Amino acid sequence: MIKEVIVVEGRDDAVAVRRAVQAEVIITHGFGITDEIKKRIQTAQQRKGVIIFTDPDYAGEKIRKMISSEIKGCKHAFLPRQQAAKNGDIGIENASPEDIRAALAKVRTESPSPHLEFKKEDLLKNDLLGSEQASRRRDELGKYLGIGYGNAKQFLNRLNHYGITREEFEEGLKVLQS
Repeated sequence: MIKEVIVVEGRDDAVAVRRAVQAEVIITHGFGITDEIKKRIQTAQQRKGVIIFTDPDYAGEKIRKMISSEIKGCKHAFLPRQQAAKNGDIGIENASPEDIRAALAKVRTESPSPHLEFKKEDLLKNDLLGSEQASRRRDELGKYLGIGYGNAKQFLNRLNHYGITREEFEEGLKVLQS
């Protein structure tokens, strides 16, 4: 059982999450987040904590940012795109229960004041920016670290905001080499 409330985009996402874990779920209805839903998320955050678990696409990222900018201290779970894809559709509802549990096991808490451990040079030096394989490497490292895929700017932001340590980063790079 997960003690935090999981925030998802749609009803099908909620069904998939409930199939995978025992947890309370709040549905945002995509971009249709009403003031009432925001209040429910805020209350859940104060009482139990919240895990934002949106689809790994542009809309999901926008919803994630909208919620976390208004409600501080949220936790984040990221599902790799490949695990959320089915017949051209991207969504949590397409993931297996095992993949959902794995994503929730790697939940990260966003820090209100980022620990600026990582810089653009770290991305360049490790082929995470400016090389042909940079996108693929960010995707693989994001899976390992549980911070999802992002372009170079998003990835650097997540490294610094989700409490990734230098040791975790280096260990993830070793896994990429093997």
